Amino acid sequence: MSRLRTAASKIRAALRLATSLPARLMGAAVLALLLATCAQRPSLLAQIKQLGVLRVVTRNSPTTFYFGPHGPTGFEYDLARLFADSLGVRLEIYAPLSLTDVLTAVGKGHADVGAAGLSVTAAREQHLRFGPPYQYVTQKVIYRNGEAEPNSPADLIGHRLTVLADSSHAARLADLKRQYPALAWTATDAAESQELLAQVAHGDLDYAIADSNEFALDRRYYPELRAAFDLNKPEPLAWAFRRNGDLSLYQAAIAFFARIRADGKLTQITNRYYGASEVFDYVGTRTFIHDVKTMLPRYQPWFEAAAEKTSVEWQLLAAIGYQESHWNPHAVSPTGVRGVMMLTLDTAGDLGVDNRINPKQSIIGGAQYFARMESRIPAEVSEPDRTWMALAAYNIGLGHIMDAREITRERGGNPNRWIDVRASLPLLTEKKWYSQTKYGYARGDEPLIYVANIRSYYSILNWITSRPKEPVPEAPTTASNEDVAAKQ
Repeated sequence: MSRLRTAASKIRAALRLATSLPARLMGAAVLALLLATCAQRPSLLAQIKQLGVLRVVTRNSPTTFYFGPHGPTGFEYDLARLFADSLGVRLEIYAPLSLTDVLTAVGKGHADVGAAGLSVTAAREQHLRFGPPYQYVTQKVIYRNGEAEPNSPADLIGHRLTVLADSSHAARLADLKRQYPALAWTATDAAESQELLAQVAHGDLDYAIADSNEFALDRRYYPELRAAFDLNKPEPLAWAFRRNGDLSLYQAAIAFFARIRADGKLTQITNRYYGASEVFDYVGTRTFIHDVKTMLPRYQPWFEAAAEKTSVEWQLLAAIGYQESHWNPHAVSPTGVRGVMMLTLDTAGDLGVDNRINPKQSIIGGAQYFARMESRIPAEVSEPDRTWMALAAYNIGLGHIMDAREITRERGGNPNRWIDVRASLPLLTEKKWYSQTKYGYARGDEPLIYVANIRSYYSILNWITSRPKEPVPEAPTTASNEDVAAKQ
């Protein structure tokens, strides 16, 4: 309001000045002063910093933003939080009920940024400005295992096919309809992509279209899903901004993505959400979901008790136990480790476990052992890398993890990031490398699969145990910037 009063006073002064000038100069003087007044309007970036809030609109989905066991999370959410942090402002995020509303909110300036896994398409670029790509995806036709696999768009004709309204999937189908006039589908704004995939998995739809990154995550929850063929070539995903003359926030986003790409933070966040999806075992995933329903209730109270004792999430402990023994208290390996958490005799004795096949003792002992591994990971290693390294240490021994960190440092990588240490672990099988280490040879490829499996089980458990989910806010949700640093 004060800026408006100031502008008004300047306009009045301009008019007073104009009356004292020759007529031929009057218009030029007024115009110059009016332009100077308008030029003082702060840029969008300056307004955001002045208000202390970055408004971000997104979607509620596993690939963007959702409520996990510890509050708001998601790939896009973490990126948006980092961006807000880099600007020194608070993040205000909300998820409307449809993709159409997301695009509208950005286009009309109701939100500063659209961070919603948006494909960059020619049609959207007519109305929106897109930042740097951070992922590339393809559109996959999804069907249910056991049903006939479609091989081309012609095979979709006459079947139940639903896509999101105003999505790049709907636009692609519209393009294909020129070649296949009988092609028909339903466009909905009453569901999200994961709901459509669930309907395919349950047999309520014949086909759906999903981006490759969505399918990579959702197939862990719905192992019956299969990908048939791609509808397009890889498309970039990027943040959307309002298309106008103010480029300040857009340019800040360009600098932000250049920075997190250079310092490895983008890779780290990508690995956090998609690293576990690299390993997928249909039979194993289906069996795990079945065992969660039939076996886990028997042991969950002990996992929860162990979590209270060690401050380690019970879902993570349960995931470790499943990877170790499939929750079999009588499991035994050729090397003599046994029980739910597969403890060695020496480790069990050190932890006060006198009966390794007693599931309660094994679970609490295994939790204490994992907590011990985690506490010995160097303090400069932050989450979630700290957890992944501790898991690898549970499997292969802490000494070998420390050796792999040294190899990582020697190779020019970052020893505090799991993704770099993971690349160095297999070198522990090569004499050239293990001969230079303190603890020597190790089967360094084994912890890669071990950690990936546990991450997958952990993700599925979090998904199952967090339902029904909290209501997704259509009004903004805010949070402090410190949270994202703790999660990376």
